[in-house]
Amino acid sequence: MSRSTSASTEPGTAAAPRGCTNLKLRQLSRAVTRHYDAYVAPTGLKNTQYALLSQVVLFGPLKPSALAQRMRLDASTLTRNLQPLLALGWIEQGPGEDARSRSVVATEAGRAKRAEGQRAWKQAQLALNARLGDQRVAALHALLDDCLAQLDADDELA
Repeated sequence: MSRSTSASTEPGTAAAPRGCTNLKLRQLSRAVTRHYDAYVAPTGLKNTQYALLSQVVLFGPLKPSALAQRMRLDASTLTRNLQPLLALGWIEQGPGEDARSRSVVATEAGRAKRAEGQRAWKQAQLALNARLGDQRVAALHALLDDCLAQLDADDELA
């Protein structure tokens, strides 16, 4: 009997992972994104825009590099995602601490748009919790946080 077969059939033993973790996470991510989009889209925000605007409102003004790190984005992705928010007047880029740096800050219109998005996001979160169950969502958050911490620790060792 193969190792994975015996592990999955013996009582009290965990089954070996099967399939592609990346694919499974991307499938879950797309399903959750569709769920949130249904709630947040009527505000005129995309999920990525809401998340970015929220970080700027909560932690700004901040350097784009700090924002990218906080959101786990590379610099080019952050720059691309900031462009619509700048064009709509929801954020502004200004001078940073020295002549070589910049900072990102939310405008009054941006703070108002974030508040509108937050109300929709809250409804999306409550609906997701109701669909999946609070306990499952809490367990998912804990597992994701643990996995991120482990991957970050491994990256620091590399």
